[in-house]
Amino acid sequence: MGEIALWRRLAAEFLGSAFLTALVIGSGIAAQRLSPGDTGLELLENAAATAAGLFAIILMFGPVSGGHFNPVVSFVDAAFGGLAWRDAGTYLPAQAAGCVTGAIAANVMFSLPAVSISVKDRASPAHFLSEVIATLGLMLVIFALARSGRSRVTPAAVGAYIGAAYFFTSSASFANPAITVGRMFSNTFAGIAPSSAPAFIAAQVVGGILAVGLVRLLYPNLTAEDAAEVMLPRDQSGSALRPPTIAASDDAGAHASRYSGPTRS
Repeated sequence: MGEIALWRRLAAEFLGSAFLTALVIGSGIAAQRLSPGDTGLELLENAAATAAGLFAIILMFGPVSGGHFNPVVSFVDAAFGGLAWRDAGTYLPAQAAGCVTGAIAANVMFSLPAVSISVKDRASPAHFLSEVIATLGLMLVIFALARSGRSRVTPAAVGAYIGAAYFFTSSASFANPAITVGRMFSNTFAGIAPSSAPAFIAAQVVGGILAVGLVRLLYPNLTAEDAAEVMLPRDQSGSALRPPTIAASDDAGAHASRYSGPTRS
């Protein structure tokens, strides 16, 4: 297939990021209304909706842009040669704008003010460490699957990881600078105060940098071709799908029965 135009990829990243943020914030609002006062159940409802919805959103938009919706994914992908640095740079504002749009949409869908700046303080050393670990783990999931020829299960794996990370991290696993920005615009269950956002974003960047080092250590033979398939099989330019194939890597045989759908967070 030929290269997909950059504007189409940016549109997919914008729309995917908007849907993702609307999903996270909207399900959080719904959870609070359905289960008032029961924080554990609210979190479970929010996590389950996010995990399932993220899987579907990656499948929707992944064939066009790769389904990143996360600047850390884009820049780590660029570090391994799977995406041009210039394209990663243009993905970032599309992702951030999409996340802000999604937050506004979620507020309006639940008859709240379109913009309500969150006052939920999440800045603490524990939250910082949680975001480093959450982001590091997400990158390892994505790039380990790419290296072992199992990119077709990435949508399900990313959804499952994020759903689990809601519970094993004290920060509820944002793991995404763009959605951190978006969540500032909703003073609801999933929001984050602007004063807490810089620490979260810094932690996510640190997690991404650590992930590059660990992936190089654990998977030294990760190629640009592998990296180009981090979320969905596509060509090395980071823009077009290739026909489904069974990976030729040594450990791919055990995974010959893959998810048969088309592709993180």
